[in-house]
Amino acid sequence: MSVVGWCMKIFISVASYCDDLLFFTIKDCLAKAAAPENLVFGVVDQNEASQKDEIEKLGLEKRLRYVFIDKFDALGVSWARNIVFSLWDNEAFLLQIDSHTLFEENWDSTLFEQYAKLKEKSEKPIISTYPYGFSFDENNTPTFKKPSGKYALVLRPHPDTQLSEDNAVLRFRAEHQLSDEPVLGCHLAGGFIFTSADFIQEVPYDPFLYFHGEEQSLAVRAYTRGWDIYNPNWIPLYHLYKKANEEHLTHHWHKSASNKRALNAEYLRARAKSRIKRLFYGDGMKGSPYGLGDARSLEAFVAMSGIDYINKK
Repeated sequence: MSVVGWCMKIFISVASYCDDLLFFTIKDCLAKAAAPENLVFGVVDQNEASQKDEIEKLGLEKRLRYVFIDKFDALGVSWARNIVFSLWDNEAFLLQIDSHTLFEENWDSTLFEQYAKLKEKSEKPIISTYPYGFSFDENNTPTFKKPSGKYALVLRPHPDTQLSEDNAVLRFRAEHQLSDEPVLGCHLAGGFIFTSADFIQEVPYDPFLYFHGEEQSLAVRAYTRGWDIYNPNWIPLYHLYKKANEEHLTHHWHKSASNKRALNAEYLRARAKSRIKRLFYGDGMKGSPYGLGDARSLEAFVAMSGIDYINKK
């Protein structure tokens, strides 16, 4: 990539659901960037009340496109991210994150360097994996353990998950693989995607998915359209993960909100499950923007990944 590439704008996709760290994430993203003037945010805020006034105080004007949606009208993360993608306006690159993200200094320079090297291997590379976590200490200061950089976080199906005639949705986890460079992968993470913004038009978010299956759909649809996913060995941002077995009111499917919606979480899960089955077991929704592409086949993905949707193993 030439020096000109470093001046290109990054569209930062943020779908937030009742998240009190939304402003923390936006401010940290700006403060730690090498070129904050090149950042453009698309934010869909699913919440109890609009935060438009607070958004305007950030002074980003047209560089922050904000949509408020009442939380009782929200239909899940894939639906919300589909709306965020509609806020894109020809920025050159896409960074998709969650609304509870912490950044390293010069994170944008790091990603541009990685992308430039991957362009030597692939016409359409994607940098993505599950980021390492961070937390807040007793003084509300973000804390995290910096990785060694000796391992790539490679995404693979969880050993406790399996395909069946009635289910094509898999759980994935990150596994350490000794590597001094990004590893070609078969899965991506919705909370961290960096690539050309052509992705927005070629692999749009399926709004009829809910939560589980979101990343599988993106990964396979991207692959069959000629994109290559790379799980990096250095991730310049961190994610706030919830504690195991901890109930979160800020989960879309929490009963306090789900039961008040016309389409509740149980229905949305079932609809998404059926959608994923059709994508992998049925007609692949060929011809639909939410279906499989024609640059590569599902059989080629099976051979590359070892995830055999055809024989369900």
